[in-house]
Formats: sequence, structure tokens, C-alpha cells
Amino acid sequence: MEKPISLFTLTLLFLLFNQSLAIPGTYNILDLGAKPDGKTDSSKSLLSAWAAACGSPEPATIFVPKGRYLVKQAQFLGPCRNRAISFRIDGTLVAPSDYKLIGNADFWLQFQWVDGVFIRGGILDGQGTDLWGCKASGRKCPSGAATLGFTNSNNIAIAGLTSLNSQLFHLVFNGCNTVKLQGVKVLAAGNSLNTDGIHVQYSSGVTILNSKISTGDDCVSIGPGTTSLWIENVLCGPGHGISIGSLGKDFEEEGVQNVTVKNVTFKNTQNGVRIKSWGRPSKGFVKDVLFQHVTMINVQNPILIDQNYCPDNINCPGQVSGIKINDVTYQDIHGTSATAIAVRFDCSKKNPCIGIRLEDVKLTYKNQPAKSSCANAAGTTLGLLGPDSCL
Repeated sequence: MEKPISLFTLTLLFLLFNQSLAIPGTYNILDLGAKPDGKTDSSKSLLSAWAAACGSPEPATIFVPKGRYLVKQAQFLGPCRNRAISFRIDGTLVAPSDYKLIGNADFWLQFQWVDGVFIRGGILDGQGTDLWGCKASGRKCPSGAATLGFTNSNNIAIAGLTSLNSQLFHLVFNGCNTVKLQGVKVLAAGNSLNTDGIHVQYSSGVTILNSKISTGDDCVSIGPGTTSLWIENVLCGPGHGISIGSLGKDFEEEGVQNVTVKNVTFKNTQNGVRIKSWGRPSKGFVKDVLFQHVTMINVQNPILIDQNYCPDNINCPGQVSGIKINDVTYQDIHGTSATAIAVRFDCSKKNPCIGIRLEDVKLTYKNQPAKSSCANAAGTTLGLLGPDSCL
């Protein structure tokens, strides 16, 4: 019979465990004055932990224990002395319920000029429902703040994070290089305005894996200057799908290239895989894109290229898109469309889409083969195809 563990041994193990969270280089926000009551502003405690971690010459961890921590707003600024700062979040960071308290800030939580940041676990609660209601009522409202943004930053990793009810976009990466997101959840109501799940622009080497995104706008939106983007094993819905664009809002605009979207399921979304550009002149482009192994479940526009985007008919009526789209492949796309036309290529008269490839596409509408529609698009088809190609 094994000897039972003594009280002394249990006490020693308990002390060692707690010391592991208090060793040099680990900053527990409770020790810095944070309160896990969801009411006391813990912004200063969180920023104090960041200042210590950023200033440390050694790898550092910021620890957020269980509980709800109100954070009115926080900017985590670099560059830092070390390139290995981890956030271990066991609790929930909560935005103010009064959206006016964030003011006109672009972001609720923002990282700038950082290199080597890892966020593990936790919940970010943007408490955006009141702002959505304000916008839906037609009253004059602020645009809102994105929940989490990384600007001009490199070597970022996020795993197991949940973003709830953002006022605006949930996660934004602008001017970043080498980013990996894994096991991320984005949750907001289907009628929440402009709550894109993950937005990427002017960034390279972004990877999004094994994530679930349910929101009121694009699950993933891909802006100008995005290169080498990889999206795999993502469940999208509700939402507006995965969208490259809108592009071409500005004449001088960087292009989008080398994008892979594979093993993705769209359920009850407005769009599936979409490319959209403003109907106006631009130097931008889209090329080398692969949509592969995609399942559509009751999707209104499963495959869509729209180069005549012109919201409210302002600044673009009568113009044509200057965005050049070429080398886009749709391979093994199957499932159900909520509309009769499941494949629509509405391309620019001035710059027709070229190099479009359809391979093993099978989309049905009410248990019948769906239809396709093409304008100013050219390409090839291969293998099983339904609807019949209009290329």
C-alpha cells in the first residue's frame, strides 16, 4: 500500500505552484491592484504588468487569473527589450458597458511596434450590444472600437482566445508579419453591424487555423497589401463569408496575392468565398488565390466575384473597377446554395477576370443543380462540375 502524501508535502507543492506564478518575469495583475469583480477599472494594473514585461531583458509572462476584469482601454506599446512576452489569460477582460467611455478610439486593446507576443486563452468581452442597438435605431452613434488590434508588429501568436460581442471588428492585423492564430472563437449576433471576425491588411505570413467565427459581417476580411495568407479548418456562420476586399477604394493601392483558403465550412452565410472591389479606378490587383475543399450549407452566394461594389451609389456610379483579378482557383467546392445562382463572376469591363479555374464544383439549389452567371470572366473548368460553367 502506497504511503499517503503528508500535509507537509501538500503544503510544499502548493507553495511551489504559487511561486511558479510569482517568479521573476511573471506578472500577476492581481498583485498589481486588479480586481476580478467586473466593475473596478483594472486598466492601470494591466498596463503596469505590460511595462514590467516589456522592460524586462528576459522572457516574461503577464497572468490574468480567473474573474472578470474591467478594462476601459489599453495600448501596449513597443518596442520592448525582449521578444518573448506571453499573456496567460484564465479570466475575462471586459470593455465598458457604456460604449461612449471608449470615446473615438480605433481599438479597445491595441498592440503597436511589438515583436514576439503570445496570447493564450481567455475571453475578450467587447459588450457591443448597446452600440449595435444604437446603430440599428438610426440614431447618431459613434462608429465603435475594434476589440483587439496589432499594428506594425511581428511574430504574433494567439491560441484559444475567444472574442465576444465586439463593438466593431474583433481582431485586426495591420502592417504585421508572421502571425499565427489557432483555436480562436469569434462570437457576435448575426445582425451586429460591421463586426468582422478577423481583418488582415498590409500584412504577410498570417495563418488562421482551427477556428470558429460567428458574426454579423465577414468572418475573415482581407484588405489591400495582404500576402501569403493561409486559412484552414474554419467554421464560418452566420456572417458574410470570407472576403477579399472590398478593394479599390483608393487609386494608389497595394494588391492581394498568395492566399489559400482550405477545409472551410460556411453555414447560413450571406456569401461563401468572395472577392469584391469598388467600381472605380485603382492600381490594385488580386492574384494567386486558391479556394480548396470548401463546404457550403445554405449559403446565399457560395462563389462570388463582384467588381461593381458601390455602396449608396456614392463616388462610383458609371465607373469601372481597375482591380486586376487573375489566377483564382476553386477546387472541390460542394454543398447547397440558398439562391438559384450559386456561382457569379461579375467582373470589370475594363479589366476582365482571367485565369479563373473551376475544378470539381458541385452546388445544388433545392435539390437541383444550381446556375452560374458570368460577365467579363474567362478561365477553364475540370472534372465534375455543377452548375454548368459560364466561363
